[in-house]
Amino acid sequence: MNDVINGRCGWCGTDELYVKYHDEEWGQLVTDDKILFEFLVLESAQAGLSWITILRKREGYRKAFCDFDVERVAQMTDEDVQRLVQFDGIVKNRLKIKSTITNARQFLNVQKEFGSFYNYTLSFFPDRKPIVNTFSSLSEIPVSSPQSDAMSKDMKKRGFKFFGSTICYAHLQASGFINDHLMGCVCRKEEK
Repeated sequence: MNDVINGRCGWCGTDELYVKYHDEEWGQLVTDDKILFEFLVLESAQAGLSWITILRKREGYRKAFCDFDVERVAQMTDEDVQRLVQFDGIVKNRLKIKSTITNARQFLNVQKEFGSFYNYTLSFFPDRKPIVNTFSSLSEIPVSSPQSDAMSKDMKKRGFKFFGSTICYAHLQASGFINDHLMGCVCRKEEK
């Protein structure tokens, strides 16, 4: 894979949906807990699959999980799980569906304890500030970091599911707590 394709991080290739996601969302700091919950749902669903697969099902996840309303998802029941296992718009993995509900409940607990999931996430970062890496090659980008290791370990203790350090790192990249846009990327050039 080329490091940079059409001026962008090479991982997004030329697929329109991937390029739009890369340009408009990936690596941009998210402070809104609703969007952080959305990314948490999508990233945990991605475990073992390609990200483009999940991006293509994003609207299905939005419909299946109450427009990512964490309180409504936390109240879902076994009947909802049974219904969603039949729903074509998402990955029909019973464990992942159940984990989304479990994770919603834990997300609410974290919000109560820290005031927001955003505050909780920042607690794993030096000086409570996002990290901006200066990589020039895709091969330099790690699959985990001390922050994703610590956050994933803490989340596991709290009962979160499908959120190991690699998935956590992808979540931190997606939500801009770790900016891994390559130095040659157009998104890096637009930063101030």
